[in-house]
Amino acid sequence: MVSTQREREDKYDVDPDFTLPDLARLVPAGGRLDTGSANLTSVYFDTADRDLLRQHLTLRRRTGDTDTGWQLKVPADKARTEMSLPPADEDTVPDELATLVRGIGLDKPLHQVAALSTVRRTHRLYDRDQQLLAEVADDLVHATVAGDVAVISEWREVEVELGEHDKPSRAAKALRKVGKRLTKAGARPSQHASKLGRALAGNHPPAADTSGTAERALTEYLDAQVQAIVAGDVWLRRGLDPIHSTRVGIRRFRSTLRVFNKLFGAEARTTLDAELSWYAGVLGEVRDRQVQRKRFAERVADLPDELVMGPVAARIEGDLLAEQHRHLEHAMEVLDSDRYRELMATLARWRTGPPFTGPADSRAVRKAARKAGRKANKRLAAAVADTDDAALHRARKAAKRARYAAELARPVLGKKKFKKKAKKYKKIQTVLGEHQDSVVAAQTLCTLGARAGTTPGENGFAFGLLYGLEQRAAQQARADAARLTS
Repeated sequence: MVSTQREREDKYDVDPDFTLPDLARLVPAGGRLDTGSANLTSVYFDTADRDLLRQHLTLRRRTGDTDTGWQLKVPADKARTEMSLPPADEDTVPDELATLVRGIGLDKPLHQVAALSTVRRTHRLYDRDQQLLAEVADDLVHATVAGDVAVISEWREVEVELGEHDKPSRAAKALRKVGKRLTKAGARPSQHASKLGRALAGNHPPAADTSGTAERALTEYLDAQVQAIVAGDVWLRRGLDPIHSTRVGIRRFRSTLRVFNKLFGAEARTTLDAELSWYAGVLGEVRDRQVQRKRFAERVADLPDELVMGPVAARIEGDLLAEQHRHLEHAMEVLDSDRYRELMATLARWRTGPPFTGPADSRAVRKAARKAGRKANKRLAAAVADTDDAALHRARKAAKRARYAAELARPVLGKKKFKKKAKKYKKIQTVLGEHQDSVVAAQTLCTLGARAGTTPGENGFAFGLLYGLEQRAAQQARADAARLTS
């Protein structure tokens, strides 16, 4: 059975003669510093085209310490989730893990791509309660890359991993302190996300990033969204529920394509936008039922018992859950389709090399972000003056794009007002989201209520009552939206 744990670590490149600073000074009063050593052997697996590595996943078999066995590491924000299995066949990836990376690996065979031997010296910092704050691993790595001609490289690096602590903020503070002490001693933030990435690069570090701040910000923002989509693929195959976070990543990616459309190649941008829209729609059918089930369960629970006539809750839950399962089955089928695999391959190319039409500068980012804001304001003003629900929905989508553009622009332009703008459009998005949820809920109740007479003991009274509540909620949201324009 696959076990999981979340880890966060910072990696540093150091010279062979680097002297590790005195970490005892960072141990809090009453705490302690433990040291140890281990000889590790790690064999990494990937496709011939390095598809897992391109999506920042690593799959390995390790011996030599407590991590003995198989591990799959999947990035998530600033941390990673590690899934582990006990030792098994040395030459074949266990089916449980091979299944999880089938989409990321584009259904290609997995085989050994590199073997790493590491001499590790560990330094563990504990607080007065004997809880681990951080672990510092000083690694001397010897790597052999498989191929027609083996490529051998060797380097030294230092990893600082966040400890499992009851108070994560305390451990995070220790992580920062250790990082400062290391950089002061001459360590440099690593240019490689993993040891495997370093091994495949050989003794030659990646070229320095010469792109401008704006271009770098755009690339990093898109990369973060692909990370959410990739993680969603793995979690969905595990039987978990990453649909909301996956759809948020898709929305942010599509928003960037549209708001900053002049910065990307038109054909590549348009094609990817259409494919992301398709996949978002597939997941959206599942997500809509999830949202509606929760919403109606709360609505029915709030009604007085005497007004709940018949098995209203059972009808709603049963019908929507059945629909949700049916759409989820379809989504799982999509994950193994050629169209989906092509989408994942395209995202892998975009996360490292978006097809910019030319150098992206801060001025272009500022101009596009401001334009998105003006469009959102204009659509909101027009929508509240109209009676068309669709107009409010369009205003909501414009507010989302303005919010995401402000989030992206903030590190580029370094202005507090972009943070305020993001907060403003998030509020608009929330209010208009409540309106849209009410509209969709009312439509769903019409469908469910029409079925109420087909089963003995049912009637449409409660459905009509719920419909009225959704209508009132929609009116309230419209009034709240109007106040946002004043």
